[in-house]
This record gives sequence, C-alpha cells and structure tokens, in this order.
Amino acid sequence: MFKKILFGACSFVLLTCASVQALTMVSVAADSVKMHSESGEKAPVIWLLGAGFPLNVTEDQGDWLKVQDYVGDTGWVAAAQTDRKPHMIVKADLVDIRSGPSKRFKLVGRANNGVVFQTLKVKTSWVKVKHQSGLTGWIDRSQLWGW
Repeated sequence: MFKKILFGACSFVLLTCASVQALTMVSVAADSVKMHSESGEKAPVIWLLGAGFPLNVTEDQGDWLKVQDYVGDTGWVAAAQTDRKPHMIVKADLVDIRSGPSKRFKLVGRANNGVVFQTLKVKTSWVKVKHQSGLTGWIDRSQLWGW
C-alpha cells in the first residue's frame, strides 16, 4: 500500500514538473515591451525588450510574469505582451550563420551577441533560424539561448 502511495506521489510530482518545464519559456510578442522591477505598470522600467526576445518564466501571477533573460537579469512583464512562438538570442560574442546544420556548410552571415532570431527547426546541436531581415540559416545551438 505504501509503495502505491509513494509511486502515485512521485508520478504526480514528475508530471507536474514536466508541465511547468514545458511552459517556462515565452517570447516578447510586441515590437517593444517594458520589463519592470516589480509587477504592475507603475513599477520602474528596467529594460525595453524587442520583438521575439526570449524569456524564461520564473513566476506566474496571472497578468504578470516574472522573467529572466539570457544574461540572468530578472524583472516583470505583462503576460498579454508575450506569446509561445519560439525564439533564440545569440549569447556568444559573434556567431556564424550557415546554409546547413554543420560547419561544412557555406557561411551565409554572422550575428553579434544579443541578436534575436525566430526558431524554425532544431536538429541535433544546430538550430535553423530566421532573422526579421529575412536572413535564414543554421547556428550552432551552444551559441544560442532560448527555445
């Protein structure tokens, strides 16, 4: 009997953790979103975030989300100004963008730290991305942060 209760409790915890993990990333949905020091429109603004900027949700208060960015800065954004469209941000100083998912493919561009891309496809350790300028290519996943 004890084993069944323990198994049930462990299963619930694992399923709950999996559900929370699946909902921990969001992206900025508007062209510009204010990140506040506390929840609420009247709280001081600490950052302005651009379209697609990926964020890790650390707390959900319904209308407001406490988030963390790729460098570890935390703040609050209005939940209505985020969406579930996957994006990545360059965390390295400079990355190569290639025509395929390997260093053997042709170089089609480069991007600096902080550049945001829409995530199109993930293949092993490479990500196919698209920049708002229209440039599409593959970047080594270890050079990016997001989903």
